[in-house]
Amino acid sequence: MKLENIHTKKITTASLLVALGIIYGDIGTSPLYVLRAIVGDKSISEMLLFGGISCIFWTLVFQTTIKYIWLTLRADNDGEGGVFSLYALVRRYGKKLVIPTILGATALLADGIITPPITVTSAIEGLDMVTPDLPTVPIVIAILAFLFFFQRFGTQKVGGAFGPIMAVWFGMLFIIGVSQIWLFPGVLKALNPYYAYELLAKYPSGFWLLGSVFLATTGAEALYSDLGHCGRKNIRISWAFVKVCLVANYAGQAAWILHQGQPTLKGINPFFGMMPEWFLLSGIIVATLASIIASQALISGSYTLISEAMNLNFWPRVTVKHPTELKGQIYIPSVNTILCFGCILMVLYFQSSAHMEAAYGFSITIAMMMTTVLLSYFLYYRKKWHILFVIAILILFGTIETSFFITNVAKIKQRWMFLFFELFIFSTMYIWYYARKINNRFIKFVELGKYTPQIVELSEDDSIPKFSTHLIYLTKANSRSEIEEKIIKSIFSKRPKRADVYWFVHINRTEHPYTLNYCVSELIDDKVIKLTIDIGFRLLPRTELYFKKILQELVSNKELNLHIRPDGSTKYNPEPDFKFVVFEKFLSVENEFGLREGMILNAYFFLKRLGLSDRKAFGLDKSDVTVEQVPLVYHPIHKINLFKIP
Repeated sequence: MKLENIHTKKITTASLLVALGIIYGDIGTSPLYVLRAIVGDKSISEMLLFGGISCIFWTLVFQTTIKYIWLTLRADNDGEGGVFSLYALVRRYGKKLVIPTILGATALLADGIITPPITVTSAIEGLDMVTPDLPTVPIVIAILAFLFFFQRFGTQKVGGAFGPIMAVWFGMLFIIGVSQIWLFPGVLKALNPYYAYELLAKYPSGFWLLGSVFLATTGAEALYSDLGHCGRKNIRISWAFVKVCLVANYAGQAAWILHQGQPTLKGINPFFGMMPEWFLLSGIIVATLASIIASQALISGSYTLISEAMNLNFWPRVTVKHPTELKGQIYIPSVNTILCFGCILMVLYFQSSAHMEAAYGFSITIAMMMTTVLLSYFLYYRKKWHILFVIAILILFGTIETSFFITNVAKIKQRWMFLFFELFIFSTMYIWYYARKINNRFIKFVELGKYTPQIVELSEDDSIPKFSTHLIYLTKANSRSEIEEKIIKSIFSKRPKRADVYWFVHINRTEHPYTLNYCVSELIDDKVIKLTIDIGFRLLPRTELYFKKILQELVSNKELNLHIRPDGSTKYNPEPDFKFVVFEKFLSVENEFGLREGMILNAYFFLKRLGLSDRKAFGLDKSDVTVEQVPLVYHPIHKINLFKIP
């Protein structure tokens, strides 16, 4: 079953407004700080300004328009985008692709901590031009704290205003920019790529200005991540409008700087400096609203990213809530808390947006490089493009992004504290993924058919108390005929589990985002049943809810003769009698590890204790579950130096 968003297919005014409100917040608020970051305290000159505008324009052309709008949006996974959607499409073609995926996801999550502070701070700092002595840091912290507090209620009620507000924002960018271009039309010469070459090759330390130029395209990754909310056509059409507004505003800022008669900027933000005095306060209000919407998009994107990471076994199970009925809108309290504290600490540490600019951009260059790697696999293996064409694309964007990466590496000293957060995210994903790989190597499967006669005999043995009418085990076995050895041991343990019907349920995570279907295999008539539920990687595994629905359908459709079998309900309790058995694993003291495996597995079980239990992770009610503790012995100790004293 594939869920569709009504906005993703049709091209209407409403769908284009949705795209503006969801997609373009990050890249759309870049004019607040990009040109100021390029100019800084340097002497104002035509080479600097024209070169800066030329670099910005051609960065938007190559990175945003060609790479993301034209190329990457082709890599849709049933209409969904993002690094995990892309990984789901290409993971079968290379085992090592997991590392670029983890790096890309880490960078995007890290971006969620620096983008809200820099955008909101840049907007609020415009108040310095109205009230110079007004402290902006407390205002920024208050806005961010309210924004994160508001997440638990969802954005259904206010989300409809995002599109119109962003339309006003982009309209404001265009009008103010054009008003300066009208006065000084010569600035349009800056679109000539020669000026970009001149800046990079002839201006003193011009190459290193690419670190600031890159800030103009930091939101490009969001175009792909939010593909499922808006659809490819809506994103492409709205980008034409957005790009014109952005370029007009950047050019307008350059024209104002060149003709404002000062040798340097003297700390003035040209974005607010070129506004008419009578409009300044209104402009600050619109900028603040746009920055809040941009922050909201990054925060929502972080929730989606972690949800996908959990479903693809890259992240420990954590609580996920649905604050509204909107498709795909989720709220993850633990992620919200981490982002909230991280953003506030960024504001307290850097104090001003100018200082944040020095730390911004490094993570996104890594995300873009990893997307390029995964995209090359997609174009070659899924789209069947010629290998030479794919290599040419890889070289083109590899060169551009490596240049940006080199210039952003210089920012490490300004963001050293940020590396700990990124290291934590990367380590968590790496440990969780590879520990499960190690764990799966030691799962022993057996042929279920060998034990079905004993299961039937146990089910009919009235001398053993009935454990449940329906007994359900969750199994990792893909094969219809196999089952884990530990499940057989559980059934025939010291207290055998007698039931009327034995179910073995396999949850299959598909590479498609919103798949939800099932198939039933009857191994012994009305007695031993294998059930496979296919669940898309963007859906939560509500296993008990799905099982009840499937059981209800099978009974109502009179399949498998379950309708003539007692289901355990009574006149006192109309609910069917069923019980899930869940295994909680723990590391046995009998293990003897190598260094790498020991570190990964111990860290894995530590993270597992911090996250949700398997019962909660699979959506099972506590009253319907029996939890069994299972010791895991990976490498048993063989040599024990134990001696008997005579």
